[in-house]
Amino acid sequence: MINNLDIKPDIKLSVKQTFGIDSDLEIEAFSKKNEYVPEIDKNYIFDKDTTLAILSGFSFNKRVLVQGYHGTGKSTHIEQVAARLNWPCIRINLDSHVSRIDLIGKDAISIKDGKQITEFKEGILPWSIQNPVALVFDEYDAGRPDVMFVIQRVLEADGSFTLLDKNKVIKQNKYFRLFATSNTIGLGDTTGLYHGTQQINQGQMDRWNIVTSLNYLSLEKEMEIILAKNKSLNNSKGKEKVANMIKVATLTRKGFVAGDISTVMSPRTVLHWVENSEIFKNIGYGFRVTFLNKCDEIEKNIIAEYYQRCFGEELPESMVNSKLNG
Repeated sequence: MINNLDIKPDIKLSVKQTFGIDSDLEIEAFSKKNEYVPEIDKNYIFDKDTTLAILSGFSFNKRVLVQGYHGTGKSTHIEQVAARLNWPCIRINLDSHVSRIDLIGKDAISIKDGKQITEFKEGILPWSIQNPVALVFDEYDAGRPDVMFVIQRVLEADGSFTLLDKNKVIKQNKYFRLFATSNTIGLGDTTGLYHGTQQINQGQMDRWNIVTSLNYLSLEKEMEIILAKNKSLNNSKGKEKVANMIKVATLTRKGFVAGDISTVMSPRTVLHWVENSEIFKNIGYGFRVTFLNKCDEIEKNIIAEYYQRCFGEELPESMVNSKLNG
């Protein structure tokens, strides 16, 4: 694994000045960034409750789980907080391919003094624990059982981690932080929206000190983000166009939650739609290449109806029915 980070927080930042949140809280941070610190998105809009929960995790070493629907920006929120604190941040997606070995480490062949030897190479988890790193587990509720039991061992803020493969006990760095994001709240998926999610045992859920929910943005907030990145649209005609785009996205989100469609427009998708519409000078074509082409064939008519309701015009049949395109 890579070398340890010999750094620790050396400044304090005002939450009010840094995040625009009415709070007297000051939080420890790093004066310099390194290669593990995410890039700052200057136009990022912070959700107050979610931001305060994440900041509590950084400031008081609390384990924070951010729950919400797909596309609400759960992981990005943690990254953007870390970016402003210059706090090294590592994200791991707990899909079905991530195993216990991936996290802990494994034996690997290397050359030492001209001889081939087998030695244990620590994985991302032991390295993170020993460093001032914010470790984020994405899709936490989709983790495999063997992986979840490994994670449970580091959920205690002062808990040590026994690396059985090396007969070594690892103590947590004072500035190691642990976060996770999930679509459900550990009870499994009762809606049918998130295939592959698991129930999380109560003993593990109890170890998460703070659980916060992040919902989709209001139309006003989402428009604020889009206009900040597309200043040429910050006029009455541009605002009307963007508002209608967000309304289409809102209908897809409601349809997704209701189980009518299986693909949803995230705020990021809307942003891409806006940008592509500017490139192609065509809102309908921009919609097609940004979102419609990703959707299930049998759902395209429903999504085309969303578009028609918001823009007052129908998408060309050739866009909706791919069979017409040959």
